[in-house]
Amino acid sequence: MLSNSLKVNRKANFIFGLFLFLWATFFLDEILVLIKAPPLKAIPALIFAFFQFLTPILFYISVVFFTNPNYKLKKQDLICFLLPTIYLVILIVDFENKSSLSFLLVPLLISHALIYTTLSYLKIRKHQRQINLFSSNTSEIDLGWLKSIIWAVIFTSITIAVFNSVYFGLPLNLYLNIIMLSIAFFIAYHALRQKEIFPKNKKHREEVILIEKEEKKLDIIKRKLIGDEDLVLLKSKLNSLMKEKELYLNHEVNLASLSEEMELSTHQLSYIINKGFNQNFFQFINTYRVQKAKELLADTSSDKLSILGIAYESGFSSKTTFNTTFKKLTNQTPSEFKKLRSNL
Repeated sequence: MLSNSLKVNRKANFIFGLFLFLWATFFLDEILVLIKAPPLKAIPALIFAFFQFLTPILFYISVVFFTNPNYKLKKQDLICFLLPTIYLVILIVDFENKSSLSFLLVPLLISHALIYTTLSYLKIRKHQRQINLFSSNTSEIDLGWLKSIIWAVIFTSITIAVFNSVYFGLPLNLYLNIIMLSIAFFIAYHALRQKEIFPKNKKHREEVILIEKEEKKLDIIKRKLIGDEDLVLLKSKLNSLMKEKELYLNHEVNLASLSEEMELSTHQLSYIINKGFNQNFFQFINTYRVQKAKELLADTSSDKLSILGIAYESGFSSKTTFNTTFKKLTNQTPSEFKKLRSNL
């Protein structure tokens, strides 16, 4: 993550790498026990405790950059450091005066983690809705793997907390370490399979990132951005373009690239799709793809193609998305549709 060897989602992956690094330090006590080393001295332990407290913030910031690579940190973002500052003050006071404030540390640590875990989850959910506005293939860019990590972290945190309350002072047992190792492999697997979430073209990237913000600002769905007569003409032009050039067969087609073909702005095209077809971009493109898939499934000359082959030939980038979208639009799976057609 830190070296960014994949060259995708650069800022997000770098910050996510820092998050993983700090998360790993929570197992330092386990390592010290295994190598029979003395525990950390007071000052190094205090420094470690403070930086560990930043772990949930780094996860949240990485999610922010995954969902908006052009995001610029603002002055109001400094509020993120309010709780860490309070935590650091309590650590120092407790270290200097040996006061009884240490009982505040664990509740503060838990509440801080819950706040940023919740914010991260909500940010991912919002992103999953937003990408439907500009992308035609969402299964590999919806950050579902990060959402799974959140649930995995919650599960392991509860499990470890229960274990420590029952077996206080003992190192984690084999089963808990296997669970943690499995999570590490899960993270590594999905991190290596990442794809660029937003278009590589800088202009396209800026346009699609701004699309939701601008639509909300202008209330573009309810407001007449295009006159009724022009809307009918542009709707017909878009429909003809899709049928003639079969742009939906391109796995990477997005709102910005299609708007260039139509010689319109992304906001105008989004308005045409929403108002004229009563769909978002994802639904609009995949309606054509499903129609193409139905033709291939019904064509006996395509019998040599597997379901996955038909998915690719129709413009889908994964079998899962193909099956889900096809069933949603036809109330049948591709296999059921093909079998029914074969029996006619």
